[in-house]
Amino acid sequence: MTATKIVIIGGVAGGASAATKARRADETAQIVMFERGLFVSFANCGLPYYVGNTITDRDELLLQTPASFWRRFRIKAHIRHEVLHINRDEKRIEVKNLQTGKIFFEPYDKLILAPGAGAVVPPLPGIVAKNIFTVKTVPDSDAIKSFMKAHALKHALIVGGGFIGLETAEALMNLKLDVTVVEIADQILLPFDLDMATLVSTHLREKGLHLIEGDGIRAFHDRDGHAYEAELQSGRRLPMDLAILSIGVRPELKLAQEAELQIGNAGGIVVNDHQQTTDPDIYAAGDAVEVQHLVTGKPTRIPLAGPANKQGRVAGANAAGGDLRFPGALGTAIVETMGIIAAKTGLSEKEAKAHGYDYFVSVTHPLDHAGYYPGAGQLHIKLTVEQKTGRLLGAQIIGEQGVDKRIDVLATALTAGLTVEDLEYLDLAYAPQFNSAKGPVIMAGFVAANTLRGEVQTITSDELQHKLTINPDLQLLDVRTSSEYQAQHLPHAHLLPIDELREHLQNLDSQKETVVYCRVGLRGYLAARILLQHGFEKVYNLTGGILSSSPTQEK
Repeated sequence: MTATKIVIIGGVAGGASAATKARRADETAQIVMFERGLFVSFANCGLPYYVGNTITDRDELLLQTPASFWRRFRIKAHIRHEVLHINRDEKRIEVKNLQTGKIFFEPYDKLILAPGAGAVVPPLPGIVAKNIFTVKTVPDSDAIKSFMKAHALKHALIVGGGFIGLETAEALMNLKLDVTVVEIADQILLPFDLDMATLVSTHLREKGLHLIEGDGIRAFHDRDGHAYEAELQSGRRLPMDLAILSIGVRPELKLAQEAELQIGNAGGIVVNDHQQTTDPDIYAAGDAVEVQHLVTGKPTRIPLAGPANKQGRVAGANAAGGDLRFPGALGTAIVETMGIIAAKTGLSEKEAKAHGYDYFVSVTHPLDHAGYYPGAGQLHIKLTVEQKTGRLLGAQIIGEQGVDKRIDVLATALTAGLTVEDLEYLDLAYAPQFNSAKGPVIMAGFVAANTLRGEVQTITSDELQHKLTINPDLQLLDVRTSSEYQAQHLPHAHLLPIDELREHLQNLDSQKETVVYCRVGLRGYLAARILLQHGFEKVYNLTGGILSSSPTQEK
């Protein structure tokens, strides 16, 4: 029986995972991989940390080499080989050896596409200057480090406030550079809601990062091939010695399009749950493919290493005759920069709104472990919840510690289709240095489930601002202490501490719409329950308390 020949286009997460899984599935298969770059398998998520010298040994980033692929897996991995064309009728690909210029053809029985995505580099004036870089590959990082070593630098500019941009900003600040991040949108971390992203941007500014939001780059001005100044769309000019572009990535679709494989509305290669394209002998995995979102059920693109590795594994197994399925992804992601951590899974509030869900949000600000045990830090948790069913739609968490395990619990809950009432009764590990008896995820479940059951109606900061414009007669009560009120309170709010509320009910109008708030929401919830049981009909608790309000709304 003739051995199956599996050819893989592209390495890194998707391609390398496909190759090794194919070998584990079929010891007799011929497996050949072609990678256009210098490195067939490397940890691209570690590149910012290599730039900033957190990772000092470059070889730590190189997960596999052509030699190690052959030694352990008997996989022929060719670097500096670019695939030019796929001939589906003859089942062969056209390949160019970029070192020699030689062009040859390679036949296949099964083909796996893992072309990945390239860094977005917009055609701005001056963008080809020698001191403007991307940070997508190992050679990119090598070029940045070589430039920094050869030049005395003071001002660094990061274009783009996404995950890689903020990680790179931290890396350069650790090298004692004066760093500015420019983000054209009105917030950094676009997958997050504005209120959550603002918690991060406030922290970064306090740490000394210069952050410009709502303004983009118009041009770079250069002298002798080196840019010395960036001109923003607003006309503002920023001095710079180095710029790193972190604008986003664009899927590499050229080969798939020329081969007339289907490209979906989300802008990626269409695959089924076996990672098969519209050609049953061609599979695809990684940043260039569309995946099913596990919450919406709709196709989307999620260019993250986790899904890419799993997709590659499925593609490799099935190309070798297996029957694995990739069910989809949630887009679970986490980033740390300058001591602040932001994580997200599933749908944000703005995404739930865009997809037409009837939803509500619930915000809590618990400590990451028991407050009586030293070192507890505050978390900021925002849940997006389906209104009628209580099904969890998504979660976002900001904090300085304990974020990772909470987002993973919530991602697991999303995968299982749990409701917020299920979160109330999760049996999670508790010891004071790790958690609270009513831990952050459970507490978030309590608060959201209370809203779901109608025990209290909640209102967000934005909703309150809108309500005040249409109902200036709204009864707004601050139920904290006098000292807290004097330090900071919402405009038009009347002070009525929770412990004195019952004695002053006669001074309130039970027929008026009433909003109560405290610092994080707990005392507001208690106040709302008191008012509701004393005949007040329209009572709302500000979800997340004053900690979730916009600074412009505070006095």
